[in-house]
Amino acid sequence: MSRDASKLVAAASGPWEVVIGLEVHAQVTSAAKLFSGAATAFGAAPNAQVSLVDAAMPGMLPVINRVCVEQAVKTGLGLAAEINRVSVFDRKNYFYPDLPAGYQISQYKQPIVGKGRLLIDLADGTTREVGITRLHLEQDAGKSLHDQHPRHSYVDLNRAGVALMEIVSEPDMRSAEEAGAYLRKLRAILRYLGTCDGNMEEGSLRADVNVSVRRPGEGYGTRCEIKNVNSIRFVQQAIDYEAKRQIALIEDGGSVKQQTRLFDSRTGSTREMRSKEEAHDYRYFPDPDLLPLELSEAFISGLSASLPELPDAKKARFMRELALNAYDASVLVAEKETADYFEALAQGRDAKVAANWLTGDLFGHLNRLGKGIADSPVSAARLGELLDLLTAGSISGRAAKDVLAEMVDSGQSAKAIVETKGLTQVSDSDAIEGLIDEVIAGNADKVGQYRAGKEPLLGWFVGQVMKASRGKANPALANELLRKKLAS
Repeated sequence: MSRDASKLVAAASGPWEVVIGLEVHAQVTSAAKLFSGAATAFGAAPNAQVSLVDAAMPGMLPVINRVCVEQAVKTGLGLAAEINRVSVFDRKNYFYPDLPAGYQISQYKQPIVGKGRLLIDLADGTTREVGITRLHLEQDAGKSLHDQHPRHSYVDLNRAGVALMEIVSEPDMRSAEEAGAYLRKLRAILRYLGTCDGNMEEGSLRADVNVSVRRPGEGYGTRCEIKNVNSIRFVQQAIDYEAKRQIALIEDGGSVKQQTRLFDSRTGSTREMRSKEEAHDYRYFPDPDLLPLELSEAFISGLSASLPELPDAKKARFMRELALNAYDASVLVAEKETADYFEALAQGRDAKVAANWLTGDLFGHLNRLGKGIADSPVSAARLGELLDLLTAGSISGRAAKDVLAEMVDSGQSAKAIVETKGLTQVSDSDAIEGLIDEVIAGNADKVGQYRAGKEPLLGWFVGQVMKASRGKANPALANELLRKKLAS
């Protein structure tokens, strides 16, 4: 696959190309675990959500959660992927204190979802396709806690058995920026579908990052996998560091060893964890307690019909029906909550004006407060009321910005603030003409200069009229009337 030269990394011995693939673990939105009825709520007391199945007690048998299967199929459909009518659950064998059974139930050779694709939006306004290799269902492990006691490690099994979708990309990305764009788009799709909340801070979305380097046009190099990175910013930092580490190692005469590494967010560096396991090291074999999972055409068709409008389709509609440009449409569909807010705001109004006030003014206030659109103190209906006052000429643009700031801080409506502060704009022609006559009469020298050809003075006259009206005069009307008066 060809790449733009700007994606190459310059080094002493010439350019290098970075090759990136991501394995994203997305926690399935479900009230119960993959093979048990235990709860999945975040933040519960340690070991408060553990069933006998999760604890691997003798004689306990797994029972597949239908909701988790539906969520995996919906995600596959959202990624334009092949849905496999028959899939198999396997036992992935390894031993660790937080894995009570000594194996993880996962899928290997026959996953529930096959090849798909995802379009990423790049900073230069272009889009590019990243291939999806597969999506499979698996149960999460528990968590070992090493910071609770000076001599002992504790184990919390609340996450043991929680359903995960592992979404594996093709090695199609060539920069940290592309990887970031991929993760943002994937998270948006999952949130639109409602199949994963995408909360990386709580661990419900995390990525294993595969990085290798090569000379342009050569075959793939040896890759290293950076495990369990839990923020997009850290993913990008890890890629940049690891690519530079591998390039420096090769240029110094060494070779890259295939290994698993960890990212240290404090130093922005990666460090070796263990040599990289191959699939055979896990001794996969079909789980004897679970029959092959068979999906009917009616089951898949029903889920396909229930899918919401996804970001790419919504972006295309905003551009087609609302005449928005690609950049504005991309910003508005990046998060489902933002898209929903915008659609409510733009209903019956100028879409471009609505987009500008939402992504410019309101986003600015939300950033200041450290809030997202879902927590906005100004609802779409309230912001719409402000835009209606502005469109009707009841308030000026400057006043509207001040009113919005107070709406954010006080929670009051635009109408109440305008009335309380007396900000209603004067659009009465006679009243404005009276002010203009006063300004002209008191500035005969400026009038003479204007009529002699010094047209930029018009702005000065408008300013004087606005000052005389204490900012309440309709500036467009004042401009129009001034031109007529000064020309006579």
